[in-house]
Parts: sequence; C-alpha cells; structure tokens
Amino acid sequence: MNTLTRETRDGDRAQAEQFISPPASVIEGADGYTLEVEMPGVTKDGLDISFENNELTIIGRRSLPAVEGMLIHHESRPDNFRRRFELDPSIDANKISAKIEQGLVTLTLPKAEHVKPRKITVS
Repeated sequence: MNTLTRETRDGDRAQAEQFISPPASVIEGADGYTLEVEMPGVTKDGLDISFENNELTIIGRRSLPAVEGMLIHHESRPDNFRRRFELDPSIDANKISAKIEQGLVTLTLPKAEHVKPRKITVS
C-alpha cells in the first residue's frame, strides 16, 4: 500500500500569493518513506512544513537576489512553491523530520511500529 495516498492541489482556490507545484519523488524503505521535493532558490528560512489532519503541507518561498542593471532575458520563474500530500495514518507523524540542502527538501516519514513487519519467534 502506498502511504502517500493522495496529493491535494489548490488549482480551484484563489490565492493572493502565486505558487507552483514542485517535482517530488517518494522512496519506500523498510522503516518508512523518504519524500524529496525540488525547491531551487529556497533556503531553510523560507521553508514552512506543517502537518494537520493527516495532511502534510510544504511551502517554499524563494529569496531571489536583486538584479543590478537591466534584465535582458529571464527564464526562471520567481513563483514560490507549495505541495500538499494526504498521509496514511500508518505514518508516525510525531517522528517526521526534514532537511534542505541545495534546494532539495528531504523528509523522512517513518512507519508506525504497529505496521512494521516483525518476526515472531516460535517456542
């Protein structure tokens, strides 16, 4: 069963702030899941991660440097990032951890002990 069961996108909601949906990858391991979200230009100070009602929300605000001189050509978008995921209750939400390194946000989503496989000894 895939623990990240559903992603919620805010396409229908009118927002004062513009967000784009960054690419994400999910990797399942024996003890849990790793969620990697690409947020170039976002630093630790611009990152906001919250968990409420089984919904994980990741918001990244860019801190773009000021441009000196006249900008002739610009291809990167100045928009901020947002992704939301509905998490399965089998994830231990109290043990979720996150780090950011060079614009890659990595979250560790551990499985709760009651859903991990365990070896039963025979007596």
